[in-house]
Amino acid sequence: MLNTLIKHATLSVALAMTTGCASTKIETTGSPLKEPLCQAGGPALATVVYWGVQWRPDQKEPPLREAAALRGIEDFLTHANCLSVGGVHRLPAAEAVPSDEALLRLADALPVKAERVVHIVVRELGPRLVIGVPVIVEGGTEVLIDVRVLDTRDTTSLAHTRTLWRNGGVFVIKGVETLDQDMSAALRATLMPGS
Repeated sequence: MLNTLIKHATLSVALAMTTGCASTKIETTGSPLKEPLCQAGGPALATVVYWGVQWRPDQKEPPLREAAALRGIEDFLTHANCLSVGGVHRLPAAEAVPSDEALLRLADALPVKAERVVHIVVRELGPRLVIGVPVIVEGGTEVLIDVRVLDTRDTTSLAHTRTLWRNGGVFVIKGVETLDQDMSAALRATLMPGS
């Protein structure tokens, strides 16, 4: 009987350790938006999006992550009903971080005039896993993005921010399956704060 109880207790502890409890943490630096990019129920805001990547040198599977980033951007834009998106344009790696003036020139050359230009640089998109002290296993997924928002009417910068979005915790292990949803959630936190 005692051996059976010990086995069940050991199994319960092992299950608790492997399931973990995930939470989301968001850290934003720089100059964030003072209000959401657009207001639900208001007129649709004409917007154009430019995006690119700047991976760390040892980034694993860049094409897989870039595809997930694009799906996440498109998901965010699809669900932001107050935006009228005039295009999502991928910038080559060499041009991933253009100046505000260059972004405004790109937007001005489009046939549809945008009121806002959103520029996204994806720096990290993937699972993370920390093994060791002070916790045995801590993992989850993370998104690190730089985002700029420009007003095309008066050429002012409305935001220039870096967001580190993490979902995970102690004894949480995640793969790449949720990366597009993670990217979308990070953009929501950055561009639609408080909404």
